[in-house]
Amino acid sequence: MTGVSGLTKRFGANTVLDNINLQIKDGERVVIIGPSGTGKSTLLRSINFLDHPDAGTITVGDLSVDAARASRKDILALRRRTAFVFQNYALFANKTARENITEALVTVQKRSRAEAEARADEVLRETGLSDKANSYPAALSGGQQQRVGIGRAMALDADLMLFDEPTSALDPEWVGEVLDLMRRVAEQRQTMLIVTHEMQFAREIADRIVFMEGGRIVEQGPPSQIFDAPHDPRTRDFLRRVG
Repeated sequence: MTGVSGLTKRFGANTVLDNINLQIKDGERVVIIGPSGTGKSTLLRSINFLDHPDAGTITVGDLSVDAARASRKDILALRRRTAFVFQNYALFANKTARENITEALVTVQKRSRAEAEARADEVLRETGLSDKANSYPAALSGGQQQRVGIGRAMALDADLMLFDEPTSALDPEWVGEVLDLMRRVAEQRQTMLIVTHEMQFAREIADRIVFMEGGRIVEQGPPSQIFDAPHDPRTRDFLRRVG
């Protein structure tokens, strides 16, 4: 089981996450939707301490970390159990596609270089990028860069994969290939927490939809409930605007 309890994050006087409680079953695919600026990305970033939460507990598997008391060792242990896919790819510009995937395997997971490269080549095949293994990010399309980013996350075999609006920086022609790869990852019953504005994709891939507004979870449920018969008027208003 993975999740957060009482998670709170403030930037100055602004409370961005207000006592968030969310549990995710192993293998569950949870998609977070909601207006811009409502704390969705901050929630993902707080789970692995890219943003340091002010309060709350983060649990991934059998590891629980109290945000108020988290040591550097606790944070590193938590990050080893998660993999993050960024909206702006966050690839190393001076490393090839293969090197971008092997870096964390060697530095974080302490795998041998040979083992890391073998895993990277396996992932490149799975993402359809074997022919780009020695290409640098500047030579790749946006869609290819994001597929490398997803491949880097896949290679870690993490307990939880976090996707922060993975298609928002892409030109429209590259969105489909990234969503297709995410569907293939989901089919492996990987535990996934996804922030996206792609509503049709959310409906297709999610076991559960979470609607956030104003730093709080307003409503959650299966896609059929949230999209077809939402209970809360704020959810209805949002879906009407984006629909």
